[in-house]
Amino acid sequence: MRTIGNILWFIFAGVWLALGYALAGLVMCITIIGIPFGVQAFKLAAFTLWPFGKTVVRSSDGGCLEVGANVVWFVLFGWEIFLAHLAAGLLLCITIIGIPFGIQAFKLSVLSLWPFGRSIVHLDDLPANAVVSYAVPADPTQK
Repeated sequence: MRTIGNILWFIFAGVWLALGYALAGLVMCITIIGIPFGVQAFKLAAFTLWPFGKTVVRSSDGGCLEVGANVVWFVLFGWEIFLAHLAAGLLLCITIIGIPFGIQAFKLSVLSLWPFGRSIVHLDDLPANAVVSYAVPADPTQK
């Protein structure tokens, strides 16, 4: 089921979102100051290609630099990307067929709002003590 979802997501949304995030990451990497923000854009690009079977978890090694970078990200880019993914997720959840894709959009919205200090992991590799960064299940068929 994950494979079918990933293929459909890739065709209809993933490739376009990933190209947009990768282009934004390249633009941000032009300056030395923008490189950390470009890396986060590349992380978003990688996650948007194949989101089914992956989840966003909080990394435990944060600090004041992480919070500062997240605040700058939030002010400059994050809130707009978050609102776009949130609106897309709500629209996708209108139909039963679109609910899994809406859930992926909600996962992307959380990551796009506050990306520093977050990691993308496969559900199979998820540690037992990991803090998942969203309130909806990654795969509704698994408990």
